Amino acid sequence: MKVVFIQQEKLNLVNKSLITLKNLNNIPRWLRNKYLITGVGFIIWMFFIDRNDLLTQWKRIKEFRSLQQSEINLNKQITETKQELELLKTSSFTLEKYAREKYMMKKDNEDLYIVSK
Repeated sequence: MKVVFIQQEKLNLVNKSLITLKNLNNIPRWLRNKYLITGVGFIIWMFFIDRNDLLTQWKRIKEFRSLQQSEINLNKQITETKQELELLKTSSFTLEKYAREKYMMKKDNEDLYIVSK
């Protein structure tokens, strides 16, 4: 009895494995290629799952470009400030004009009126 039962189990396992092999034969051969499956898995991992996926890289590039633009603007501002400093160092007239415009300074015998637009 026990021997027959073991043989039936073996036959059932063989039949199940044949069924799965028949299902595998329905899949085209190029889709069963282990290198293709590995490559597709790798691409999916790198583009969507990894810490440095496409979306993250796109955000970093966008931030990098904005930082570059900010650097350009700050460099322009630095050069303008240096030019203004040189003018203030060389000319007393420019120094007086700067003090009057920026800090609302006046001479003792003057009255200052601020007109805003």
